Amino acid sequence: MEKVYIYDTTLRDGTQGEGISLSVDDKLKIARLLDRFGIHYIEGGWPGSNPKDMEFFQKVKKLSLKTSKITAFGSTRRPGVPAEKDENLQKILESGVETVAIFGKTWDFQVTHALNTTLDNNLDMIEDSVRYLKSHGLEVMFDAEHFFDGFKSNPEYALHALKRAEQAGADWIVLCDTNGGTLPDELAAIVKTVKEKLQTPIGVHCHNDSECAVANSLAAVRAGATQVQGTINGYGERCGNTNLISLIPNLQIKQGYVCVPEEKLRLLTSLSRQVHEIANVSPPNNQPFVGLSAFAHKGGMHVSAVLKSPETYEHLPPDQVGNARRVLVSELSGQSNLLYKARELNIELDKSNPACKSLIQKIKQMEHEGYQYEGAEASFELMLRQGLGETEEVFSLESIQILVEKTADAPVKMVAVIKMRVYDEVVHTAAEGNGPVHALDNALRKALSSFFPEIRKMQLTDYKVRVLNGEEATAAKVRVWIESSDGKNRWSTVGVSANIIEASWQALSDSMRYFLLYGKEPVAMK
Repeated sequence: MEKVYIYDTTLRDGTQGEGISLSVDDKLKIARLLDRFGIHYIEGGWPGSNPKDMEFFQKVKKLSLKTSKITAFGSTRRPGVPAEKDENLQKILESGVETVAIFGKTWDFQVTHALNTTLDNNLDMIEDSVRYLKSHGLEVMFDAEHFFDGFKSNPEYALHALKRAEQAGADWIVLCDTNGGTLPDELAAIVKTVKEKLQTPIGVHCHNDSECAVANSLAAVRAGATQVQGTINGYGERCGNTNLISLIPNLQIKQGYVCVPEEKLRLLTSLSRQVHEIANVSPPNNQPFVGLSAFAHKGGMHVSAVLKSPETYEHLPPDQVGNARRVLVSELSGQSNLLYKARELNIELDKSNPACKSLIQKIKQMEHEGYQYEGAEASFELMLRQGLGETEEVFSLESIQILVEKTADAPVKMVAVIKMRVYDEVVHTAAEGNGPVHALDNALRKALSSFFPEIRKMQLTDYKVRVLNGEEATAAKVRVWIESSDGKNRWSTVGVSANIIEASWQALSDSMRYFLLYGKEPVAMK
C-alpha cells in the first residue's frame, strides 16, 4: 500500500486560528500526542518570529520523540539580503532542527504587489534559500505559497518557481492553496500537471475557506501528492486548515493508503479530544469520525435498523477510530431506543413488559415540556429505574426558602433553608452561598452528609441554563443542566421549570440521587 506522509502544523498554522493560543507547555503536550499517534512531521513554529517558538524548539529536544520529525517554519531570504546574512534563515539554523519548511511566492501578483520585488529576484530568493539550508544538511520543504492561484494566473511562472526550488535541492515541493478558494476537480488537474513536470515528491497544504480542504487534499493524493499538511481538528487562520482528524481515516480506511500505524487509528478520537482540551476549545458534537454525535442514533427506525446491522446507518465501525455508538432517547424515540439504553445501563427490560410503552410515552411528554435527556443520561436512568420500581425514595423535599441580603457596600449574600425528609427523619438546615444555586447545593449536601458521608466526595462541576421560550421574557421556562463529579466519574442531570430555582432543585436532587444509587462505584457514570 502506498504511503502518505502526514505533516502537522497545529502548533504553528493552527495557532493562527481565532481563539487558539498555546503556551510552550501546551505545545509540548500536543507534540507528545502527535508522536504517539504516528505523525511524520510536526511543525513547531517560526523560530524567527517570537521567543516562545524558539523556547519550544529548545525544550522539545528533551522529549525523545520516537516517530515525528520536528520541523521549523520560515520564509525565503529577504530581497537584497544574501541567504547567509538573512536573520530568518539564521534563526532556523539556531533552532537545531533537522527539517525545515520555507515558503516562497509562486503567484506573480503576490510577488509584485505584496513582496514588492521583481519576478526574477523572487526566483533567486527561492533558489538561494533552499540551497543555503541544504548546504547545512537540512531536509528542506519548499512551501509554494498561493500556488494554485498563481498557476491559474500565470502557469509558466508558477512552475518556474517550483523548478528553481527543485534545482536547489528541495526534498519536497508543497503546493499551497493559501486562499482556500480552489475546488477539488481543478486542484487535482493542477497537481497532476505538476507531478508530470517535477521529479521531487509533492505535498499539498489546503485551507478551508470553501469547505473543501479535506476534499482537496484527498484529490491531491489521488493525483500524485504523497504528503499532506494540515492541523488537528482543522484549526487555522480564517476558516482553518485541512482537518487531519478527518483526512487520515478517509485516506487510510476508505482509500487504502498508509498514513499511521494501523493500531494507532483507535487513538483518533482521544487525540482529537485531548487537543481540544489543551486548546480550551469545546469539541463540536457533530465533528465527523470523533464527535460525540458522529455515531449517535435518535430516530426509532434508525435505531431498530442499527441494532440489526450497524452498517445500515454507520459508514464504519465507531471503535475503528476510537469512538462509540450512542443511542439517544427523545421524543423521536421508539421501543428500540429504550431497549438499547436499558441494555446499555444493565437494566432488564423487554418489549413484552407493559412498562416499556408507558415509559416511552412519559419520555415524549417530558421532552414536550422541555426536558432533554440526550445530555443528561443520569436523569434518564433515574426515570427509567423509577418507572420499573427499582429505586428507593431516600429523601424528599418538604420546603425550600431562599433568603437574599444586599447592602450598599457589600456583595449579595444568599442563604438556602431546606426542610426535607431523609428516610423517616425530618431534617431542617441552612447554608450560605455565592448565589441561590450555590446556597441550595450547600444546604442539600449539608442535610444529607450526616446520613451519607460519602456525599462530601461529589461536587457540581458545571451549570448551564437555557431559556426555552424567549418570547415569554422573564416568565420564560428554563432548562437547567448540571454536571457533577466525584473526582473519578462525571454525570449529568436536567431540570425544567418557569422558575430557575425549581429547575435547579430538580437537577441538583437528581444528581444526589444518582450518586447515592451507586455509592462509591457508580457503574454507569460517564
